[in-house]
Amino acid sequence: MATQVIARTPAHARIGAAPGSRKKDPGRVLRLYVPLALYLAFTLIPFYWMIVFALRPAGSTTPIPWPITFEHFDTVWNDIGYAVFFKNSVIVGVLALFSTTVIALMGGYALARFRFRGRTAFMVALLCTQFIPGAMMLIPLFTIFKGLGLINSLWSLVVADTVFNLPLSIILMSGFVAAVPFQVEEAAMVDGCTRMRAFFAVVLPQLRPGLIAVGSFAFIHTWNNFLFALMFISRQDNFTIPVGLSYTIGEYSADFGALAAGGVVAAIPVVCVFAVIQRYLVHGISAGAVKG
Repeated sequence: MATQVIARTPAHARIGAAPGSRKKDPGRVLRLYVPLALYLAFTLIPFYWMIVFALRPAGSTTPIPWPITFEHFDTVWNDIGYAVFFKNSVIVGVLALFSTTVIALMGGYALARFRFRGRTAFMVALLCTQFIPGAMMLIPLFTIFKGLGLINSLWSLVVADTVFNLPLSIILMSGFVAAVPFQVEEAAMVDGCTRMRAFFAVVLPQLRPGLIAVGSFAFIHTWNNFLFALMFISRQDNFTIPVGLSYTIGEYSADFGALAAGGVVAAIPVVCVFAVIQRYLVHGISAGAVKG
C-alpha cells in the first residue's frame, strides 16, 4: 500500500494566510523608515528655526525659544503694516482661485467631452507654456497693464496669476471630467435635461475633489508669488505678503525675528487650508491621473 506524503508548507506561504502572520524584516524596516525620518527632519528643521527666531527675544542665540516673546509678531503686524499685506494677499488669492477654477472647469470640460480640429495641438501648446519662465513675460505684461491702467492695482496680480495658473489647471480639469462616465450625463439628457442642466446636476457634484485640487494649487501659487507683486505694485498699501516681508531686510541688516514671525503668520492659512482639504486633494489628484 502506497504511503501518501503530504508536504507541509509554512503558514505564511499558504494561500489565504493572514498578512500579519509574516515575520517582520528588520532590514526592511530600517531601509524604509530611516530615509523617511531623515527626509522629515531635513524638511522640518527650517520650520523649527523659523519658529525659534519668531518666538525668542531679539539678540538671543539659544536654540530653544525661551523665554517666549511675541514682540516680533507685534512688530510685524503693527509697525510694518503686515495686516494690510495679509488682507491684500487674501483678496488676490481668493479672486485668482475663483477665476482660475471657473475658466479651467469650462476649458477642461470642452477638452474632455468634445472632439474638434486642433484639440491635440491646443493641449500640446498648453503643456509647452509650462516651459516659459514667468520673468520672460514681465515686460509684455507690464506694457499691457500700463495701457489698461492696472499698474499698482491688485487686479493686475489677479489677471497675471490667473493666466499663469490656467494651462496646468485646464489639463488637470480635463482629466477629472474624463474620469466621469459620459453615459451618466447622457442618461440625464435622455430624461429631459439640457446639456447645461445635466452638467450642473450630474457632472459638477462628482468634480468636487478635482475643483478643490485645482483651486488649492491656484491659491497656493498666487499666495507665494513674489515676482509679479514686486514688478506691478509699487504702492505700499497694495503690497502682498512676499513683497511686504522683503522690506524687513535692509541694505546692511535684517530683522530676522520679524521676518520669521511674518513667515509663521503667512504659513498658517496654507496649513489650515491643507488640513481641511487634504482628503479631497489626494482623491482629486488620483482621479485626475485616470484618463477616461
